Amino acid sequence: MRYISGARSLPDEQVRIASTKIDGIGPKKAILLCYRLGISGNIKMNELTKYQIDQIQKMISQDHVVHWELKRGERADIERLISISRYRGIRHKAGLPLRGQRTHTNARTARKQIRK
Repeated sequence: MRYISGARSLPDEQVRIASTKIDGIGPKKAILLCYRLGISGNIKMNELTKYQIDQIQKMISQDHVVHWELKRGERADIERLISISRYRGIRHKAGLPLRGQRTHTNARTARKQIRK
């Protein structure tokens, strides 16, 4: 089992499937990544050479925002909303649903945190 950009990849998975396990890379980016490296997307992870794995990791780190960088950016966006006191920021801070969902009968877990 190998780790590529913080995501586990099983040895018997195809390269295009295994690369979608990385946060920030979806099916289209995975196919594009394989195409740019000249690797077949249907080849298994255990059939790749060390050089090919290094190339995949290098390409991902250069061209894509993945894993902790992506999560850090999301957290910064939420902190910005909270700091300027937007409605969504206030809802984030309170732990309530922020996209218009009802809270009278639903959102039990969110409301349970408020009661305590």
